[in-house]
Amino acid sequence: MLDLLGNPSKEMITTEGIKYAGSKTKLLSPIIELVSRLNPRSVFDGFAGTTRVSQAFARLGYSVICNDKAIWSKTFAECYLNAFRTDEHYQAILNHLNNLKPRHGWFSEHYGGEVGATNSSYGLDGLKKPFQMPNANKLDAIRDEIDHMNLEQDEKNVAITSLILGLEPVDSTLGHYVAYLKEWSPRSYRKLHLELPQIVRSGKSHLVYNDDTVELTKNVDSDVAYFDPPYGSNNEKMPPSRVRYESYYHLWKTVILNDQPTLFGAAKRRTDCSDTACGSEFEEFRRGSNGKCLVVGVIDRLIRNTLSPYILLSYSSGGRATAEELSEVLQNNGDVIEFVKISHKKNVMSQMKWTNDWLSDYKKENFEYLFLLKK
Repeated sequence: MLDLLGNPSKEMITTEGIKYAGSKTKLLSPIIELVSRLNPRSVFDGFAGTTRVSQAFARLGYSVICNDKAIWSKTFAECYLNAFRTDEHYQAILNHLNNLKPRHGWFSEHYGGEVGATNSSYGLDGLKKPFQMPNANKLDAIRDEIDHMNLEQDEKNVAITSLILGLEPVDSTLGHYVAYLKEWSPRSYRKLHLELPQIVRSGKSHLVYNDDTVELTKNVDSDVAYFDPPYGSNNEKMPPSRVRYESYYHLWKTVILNDQPTLFGAAKRRTDCSDTACGSEFEEFRRGSNGKCLVVGVIDRLIRNTLSPYILLSYSSGGRATAEELSEVLQNNGDVIEFVKISHKKNVMSQMKWTNDWLSDYKKENFEYLFLLKK
């Protein structure tokens, strides 16, 4: 059996996570193939997101250094990579949480809506809601109980990860939490139920960070670094202030912290997840005095800071950096030894030679690229 690059495929790697705007689920095969050719012992996943790539690396037997600035990503990583007790131990905690009596609390007040004759998802405050009230009530009961159970940190990571995984299949959204559907989605009628996450039992030691990747990479010693930074957008008409990655998943931050934050807007976002408060350098829209987008300098600094001898970089043709700018950064920092182009529109992947020919098709279609750089 061949993989998408035409090479003998490895056994299918199982990963788990939430729906995510930057998810690399469909790219796992070429990512795994490119990294595996280097026979690494350790891999640094610098922008882990849902941690699917980190999970895959761990299941392949590599020691993983996992990092992301989002607190929910850290919780996921600690759950999947570092939970050390038996499945039976964690399952007993989830069984207890599943059997709790629902109660009306802070989450119900802000994110729960009743089901009326019109199937409208609007709450009493006139705003659309992501969860039907029974599930919001169950969320309140479970989240408060997690804090009251005096759990160890690994137990809490598993319980909260399970809760987030359980909430997503019963929500009424388009996959993020900045806008909710006008009518209840079919899945929102399901009952919230916690299931045991698919913990990786690799026997290896894994490190998890919640830090700025550009600075952290100066101190990370790994055989390979995989970077999938936020792309921003090359749409010049899009305003500099718009919903950013962290804002899309504000609700998961609140579920983890359970801090009842100050909220704003129709989607009830956290004020510390507003467009102006949570931006990433990689989503920067401004240009510098040299006319180049500032994000180009950030990518260059990221690569220069990296101690790993090999870097696998994901980037999209819809990203803020132009093909010419990105090509210049790569050529100034090493040799591109493998180059893969992925067409999401045609669902086709192809391995290409590293020449300037790729610049001509950068704007033709929404492609994603994988660059394997040897420093």
